[in-house]
Amino acid sequence: MNLHELVSELIIDTKGSVTGGLFSLPTADSSLGVFMPELCLCATIVLLLFIRLFDGGRKADLFWVMLIGTGAAMLASAPWKYLGSHPPQFGLDVVSRMEIFTGMLVYDPFTVFMRSLLIGFAFLFAIFTKLSGIPDREDGADIYTLVLGSTLGMCLMASANHLLMVFMAVEMASVPSYALAGMLKGRRTASEAALKYAVYGAGAAGVMLYGISLVAGLMNTAHLPTMAAQLAERLPAMAGPELMVLALGGLMIMVGLAFKLSAVPFHFWCPDVFEGACAEVNAFLSIASKAAALALLVRVAIGFGAIPPDTGITPGARSLAQHRASVNETALLNGSDGGLFALADEAHTQVTSEHHEEHADVSHDRGHATTANIDGLAASRTFMAKLLALLAAVTCTFGNLAAYGQTNIKRLLAYSTIAHAGYMMMSVAAFLVMAGAAPLQAQDAIAALAIYIATYLFMNLGAFAIIAFLRNAMHSEEIADYAGLLRRCPGTVICLSLILFSLVGLPPLAGFIGKFAIFASLVDGYQVSISAGTPAGFLLVLLVVGGMNTAISLFYYLRVVKVMTMEEEPATRPPFVYPEVSLQGAFVWLVTAPTILLMLNWNVLSEWAHAATLYLLAAA
Repeated sequence: MNLHELVSELIIDTKGSVTGGLFSLPTADSSLGVFMPELCLCATIVLLLFIRLFDGGRKADLFWVMLIGTGAAMLASAPWKYLGSHPPQFGLDVVSRMEIFTGMLVYDPFTVFMRSLLIGFAFLFAIFTKLSGIPDREDGADIYTLVLGSTLGMCLMASANHLLMVFMAVEMASVPSYALAGMLKGRRTASEAALKYAVYGAGAAGVMLYGISLVAGLMNTAHLPTMAAQLAERLPAMAGPELMVLALGGLMIMVGLAFKLSAVPFHFWCPDVFEGACAEVNAFLSIASKAAALALLVRVAIGFGAIPPDTGITPGARSLAQHRASVNETALLNGSDGGLFALADEAHTQVTSEHHEEHADVSHDRGHATTANIDGLAASRTFMAKLLALLAAVTCTFGNLAAYGQTNIKRLLAYSTIAHAGYMMMSVAAFLVMAGAAPLQAQDAIAALAIYIATYLFMNLGAFAIIAFLRNAMHSEEIADYAGLLRRCPGTVICLSLILFSLVGLPPLAGFIGKFAIFASLVDGYQVSISAGTPAGFLLVLLVVGGMNTAISLFYYLRVVKVMTMEEEPATRPPFVYPEVSLQGAFVWLVTAPTILLMLNWNVLSEWAHAATLYLLAAA
């Protein structure tokens, strides 16, 4: 491919057509067209930094810039589909699968669902920080810039389709988080937390990058769907050094993902960071970071264990119909766009033909890998499923047991976060077991994960919001100082109790939906494995472990409720005022309400979660 053809390809892939010149608006189905939410985040970051250049910029209240920017990104992330003169359609079921930016990212319903959750959380997080008073006006631009930068990286994690993008997205999400952990100036524990987080993160990133280099070098590609197709062909005959390199590379990539998930034994940073950092940062790390890491885990699991559906769109090219439409548009220009676009117009017909042939070759390769080697990835899926099952069982068990002896509420929730990461990894293990024999049921396992993440967002945000507001009033985050709070602020105690019981997974609260869906996916996975003649008994073991850990977790959550409701106020605690009828109180009720409402309307959330998994394995 010569330079002229390359320019034409990049223009078409990025903007959708060459009509209108370099600075024309992109089409709705181009790479830039579906990347608008991330571009809104980028524009907000630039605006926040630009304001700092002017006198008084450091003292300006930039909360409204953050709120408007994330609000615009939320609107841009809404799944609308415009059909000419017809009314626009709304919903995840109108989103199709499309690889963007020459295959580096993928745009599908799962991408839309996850980035909507992440950006929606950033919107709520902005309100939370404004009400809690952290950050102040002087540090607002710095903190909001870091939060938006990390959120941008997390959105890329949810849509990563290439191993290099996997690494870049993880680093984009992680590096700002290191600074956020130490945002409380002059506080030794915060600085120590940031240092520990950065050291552990740097080590995990180095191991992950080395693993990516091993896998990409072995497979001669870093594009995840292409890698899956090649693995299906080569893995059955792979042995000796090649197999060892593949296994080692995969394990090293898993180290980076396990660090982001705070999975055992890569969890050491989590309790110390949560205790040293402020509650606002803890909310961000425990929700957004975990959600993005789980979405990335799903993408990587598919890249190593399944072949996504061929939807007619290959990396770096559009479908033949789109190219023909672009040719017709280009013909109307008559050279008005100057040399660059004239060259692109000349090369367009040839590029279209080449891309159509390339698409035919890739479709043939994927079809051959799917039909002739239907079990080519079975060994890879089994290895990953057992590895994730082991990590999940150990992680949730350790997290729940370690939470028992904690006296600091933030440290207790840190171990709770570790335990919940274990629960959520169970669904990915079930997904891998079913991916070969029952792709539709495998997608249901990821739908269970999506339900869990959506409910977990409100539960943890509510918990850390209450902790932050009580900290401002009591100047303490020790569980013992919560004694007798029922008499001081009964509404807040009721909200925190509902959230804690929802974290356990007790009905009729929203946490029950997610946990039940994940446990049901384990049962489905075992039944599918029996039908396929390859019983996956470890899924039943996971089910038992999950049930036992749910019962265990009840006791340490209940201990906090007992302290707040049944114990007397400590004589050493200074008097404090906590106004429940306030904006802070309204926010607490706002984020607590979904723990009940999502249970009452669980079918709506379930429909969205199932729609989000379209195109992961099977074409809709």
